This record gives sequence, structure tokens and C-alpha cells, in this order.
Amino acid sequence: MVDLGSMRRHELRLSEYVDRLGADHPPIDLASVDFTVRDPQALERRFGHVLDYMARVELEVDRNVLELTAMLPDPPEVDRHFYADVWQPQEIRHGQILDELQVRLGREHAVTDLTSVSAKLRILGLLAHLEPMKDVVRMLYYLTGMSTERSAVLAYNLLRDGLTELGEHAIAQTVVGQIKRQEPGHHAFYTMSARGLAAQLSRWQLWLVRRMRALSYAPVGANNPEQRADFGDVMHALEIDDDLVGFTSQIAKVEAELLDAAGAGLDVPAYVMKAFREAVELSRVRASGGSRESPDIR
Repeated sequence: MVDLGSMRRHELRLSEYVDRLGADHPPIDLASVDFTVRDPQALERRFGHVLDYMARVELEVDRNVLELTAMLPDPPEVDRHFYADVWQPQEIRHGQILDELQVRLGREHAVTDLTSVSAKLRILGLLAHLEPMKDVVRMLYYLTGMSTERSAVLAYNLLRDGLTELGEHAIAQTVVGQIKRQEPGHHAFYTMSARGLAAQLSRWQLWLVRRMRALSYAPVGANNPEQRADFGDVMHALEIDDDLVGFTSQIAKVEAELLDAAGAGLDVPAYVMKAFREAVELSRVRASGGSRESPDIR
């Protein structure tokens, strides 16, 4: 039986947390960003495509909000407050800064899709009108957010290390450094939300969440084979592909716990590892001039 008192305390803690997050981390002040680059050519060669991918993903949160509106027709007020008033403004500013940086390196602006909402998400939204399914869909949202934000935290850490290695201290500190300080707060929101909701779900709801995650999981911003290959390129540039198990275990640790992947003897859900391996393989195939169709990764 659900403890209503515990639920209310959890909702209050979440609401207070989101209020603090918004107050403590307003969108980055553009005046605080130093775009000074020591060696533009070297930076563009090593990380230009990484900046483009990250800028696109950050800027596409406008579409992500449309997707959330479609799949969560009646979200808790704290969710709406988080994604509309805190998360979206912060992420848009991240994208604007990263896009400006890549343009200053001589690259084109990131090509974004800000309006498309897939039929799959619209169907989820229809299902979410059914009370038991509403919580399943919310759990999918929280798990996706956890994976996305943890990926971002780790990737920005690696990018900052790479920029420092190149001697690009201004952008390492005032661009990537400022962005990466805001991402952990997003991850914490999704984690608290997922833990609170998981305690309320029945066995069949958790089973359905596992099945739907297995069918739909994709790395952040990788919605088609071309983008999955792009994500593989990013992993290679940041040397993530040298330790996929270590990277994915950090991304999926809480998800594995909540969905009981550990009970199946897995530190990382199989669908997470499969998606990352596929991105690496697509990147390698494209680099060698082969087919861009998704490989058969078991």
C-alpha cells in the first residue's frame, strides 16, 4: 500500500529542490563567457564535431518540451515547473554558447529539429490518460532524463579535460566548466523523482517499464542511424569507447537498481550496452566507407 504521507513529503522535497535549483543556477550570463581560443584549427580538428553534437542536443530541448507535453498530458506541477522554468532555459543557454563557440571556429550553426514529435510519443501520451499507464510513462521520462543527464555530466568532464590538455583554458573554464556545473542538478531531480515513483509502482508496471526501455532506449540525441554514428564519433573523440562498460555502468547504475537488472546478474541493462556498442560500430563503419545501416549488435 502506498504511504500517502511519505508521498506528500517526497513531493514537497522535490518542489523545494526545484525552487533552489532555479534560484542557485539561473541561465549562464553570456557576459561571463570567454570565447578566447589559443589554436582554433587544433580545437576544431579534435573537438569541432563534439561541440556540434552537444550544441544540437542542448538546443533541441525546445522539441523535448513539446515531446513532454505530448507524452505527459497531465504532469505533476513539480515536473512542469522543472522542465519549463528551470531545465529548458538553462539548456537553451548551454546550446547557444556551444553553437557560438563552434561558429567562431569556422563551423556552421548546429542543424536542429525543434518541432517534430514522433508518433510513438503521441501514442504514449494517449496511453498516459489511463491512470495505471500514466505512472509508467512518467517513469520512462525520469529514466530517460537520468541517462541523458548523467551522460552529459561525464561527457562534459571529459571534454573539459581534453580542452585543458590542448591549453584552451578560457573555454575549458568559462564555457564547459560553467555548463557542467549545472548538469548534476538535473540528474539529481530525475533520480529523486524516479526513486520516489518506483516505490509506488506495482510489479506489472515495473515489468512494463523494463520492456519499454528495452525497446526504445537510445543514447542522448541519437534518434536515427546517422545520429547514432555521430554519437559514436563523439565517444571516440572523448575516448569513451576505450571503456564502454565503465561509462555505461555510471550512466545506468540507478536504472539497473530500480529495474532490478542487478537481480539478473547485470551491472548495466543489456539494452544500454547494446545501444552504445551499436553507436561505436556505426561510427567505425562510416569511417571506413561502409553501409550506414544499423549493424546487428547482439
